Amino acid sequence: MTIEELIAQRRSEPWRDELRKSKKNKERADIPRVHMNELDPGVRSRNREEVNLGLTAEQAMQEAQRCLDCPNPTCMNGCPVNINIPTFIKYIEKGEFLNAAKTLKETSALPAVCGRVCPQEKQCEARCIYIQKMKKEPVAIGYLERFAADYERESGQISVPEVAEKNGKKIAVIGSGPAGLSFAGDMAKLGYEVTVFEALHEIGGVLKYGIPEFRLPNSIVDVEIDNLCQMGVQFITNCIIGKTISYEDLHADGFQGIFVASGAGLPNFMNIPGENLVGVMSSNEYLTRVNLMDAANPESDTPVLSGKNVAVIGGGNTAMDSVRTAHRLGADRAMIVYRRSEEEMPARIEEVKHAKEEGVEFMTLHNPIEYLGDEHGRVRQMRLQQMELGEPDASCRRSPVAIEGAIKTVDVDLVIVSVGVSPNPLVPSSIQGLEVTRKGTIVVNEQTMCSALEDVYAGGDIVRGGATVILAMGDGRKAAAAMHESLK
Repeated sequence: MTIEELIAQRRSEPWRDELRKSKKNKERADIPRVHMNELDPGVRSRNREEVNLGLTAEQAMQEAQRCLDCPNPTCMNGCPVNINIPTFIKYIEKGEFLNAAKTLKETSALPAVCGRVCPQEKQCEARCIYIQKMKKEPVAIGYLERFAADYERESGQISVPEVAEKNGKKIAVIGSGPAGLSFAGDMAKLGYEVTVFEALHEIGGVLKYGIPEFRLPNSIVDVEIDNLCQMGVQFITNCIIGKTISYEDLHADGFQGIFVASGAGLPNFMNIPGENLVGVMSSNEYLTRVNLMDAANPESDTPVLSGKNVAVIGGGNTAMDSVRTAHRLGADRAMIVYRRSEEEMPARIEEVKHAKEEGVEFMTLHNPIEYLGDEHGRVRQMRLQQMELGEPDASCRRSPVAIEGAIKTVDVDLVIVSVGVSPNPLVPSSIQGLEVTRKGTIVVNEQTMCSALEDVYAGGDIVRGGATVILAMGDGRKAAAAMHESLK
């Protein structure tokens, strides 16, 4: 073999392509992660406009270039709804934004919602090769998902997923939160006649009543819901299953399958002295009234109490939503009171960052032990026990331990308790034969989401007792696949 023939052979060998790809990937890996554009803290902290402003097309395409197109995309393993992440990102890289949105809709009923509120840093982005192998910031999958969904909506070229020919089978969904909407979308694609029953006057469940508009505008949720309507999903509001109509009524109306997605709307309290004082309320009540009942308006028929010194008890996303809402409604001092340290907070890092930028005070390693009222029965002070961290508990977080004698008193005129939720017992108690845990959650087969009744499936917070939007959506998709397999 001559030297010329050897060179020609080497040029045609696969390792050359791998070498080129390796060099290209090194260039990609050196691109810095994009930063989301945001409203100025001084402006946003007193209005209800969305804080995150999204990416420009140029920013999105640059961020998409960082994706290394891994042969084994581990990011998909972290997505509860199995979005084809590499494909939609590659469409963005090529400038084919509508195709990116279409790819998202193949598996997600709520891409614009998930791009805003999904904890990608703990799921898909946590599995990114940049973190796993290279110790760099992951590809901003959530930002890109939001960009694609927003681009499609703003372009006016909104695609409706294909649906199969109607098979004549009726399916009922109890609750229009993320689990119910995800389930409804998948079943509509399969040709079922899907009806969603919602107890409140607005469709969207926790997406509407539990998440403020500065984080998730209602108009975004409405567009996603309209897409489901165009797929044939029907919605009935102001209808409480177990009161307005019963499980037996659903059967009489010809529904062959039922998916329970009624959420966890029953607030937990700490059972300490003073919790019955005026001005002590749950985050559920506070956010629902502000988000759905115009209660922030003093002219409202049912205005919510406001305060100048507001304490929110808890460290999750709902606590952050509550304290940032209170600040926007005029609080001079808005405080987070949390019994562990900031490192143990379950809230998203981004939400903590935004709260701090907006002037929220963080009183970590403090736990309320009593609320004190004035002569009119309105809360005026709280007594806080100072804590320190001990050994890790079952959740692998270090347990808070009281420091003996270290108690302080703080002035407050509004306390919002955000220490978890429980399922509303109405639906489980109204359907005989369901197996329910001592916490009130419905027992299901984790693979199929089927309950003890063969025609009743369940998912989301009514099963989990309180989780994320995307996990609830994953339950909905899993239940839809299993119910279809059973009914077909």
